[in-house]
Amino acid sequence: MTTHTDSITLKIWDKSAIDHTIDAAVQSLSHRAAAENCGIAVTLSGPKTFTVSLSR
Repeated sequence: MTTHTDSITLKIWDKSAIDHTIDAAVQSLSHRAAAENCGIAVTLSGPKTFTVSLSR
C-alpha cells in the first residue's frame, strides 16, 4: 500500500478481500480528508492494483 495525502494505492492479491480492503481504504481516506464517501473515486490502475483517491 502506498499512501499520499489525497490517494491510497493498493495491490490486492486475494480476490475475496477486494471489497473489504477497498471499503476500508475509502473509509480511511474520507476520514483523513474530511470528505464524504461520495467524494472518493476508485480506479483500477494496474493488474490487481487499485487507487482510491479524492474526486476533484
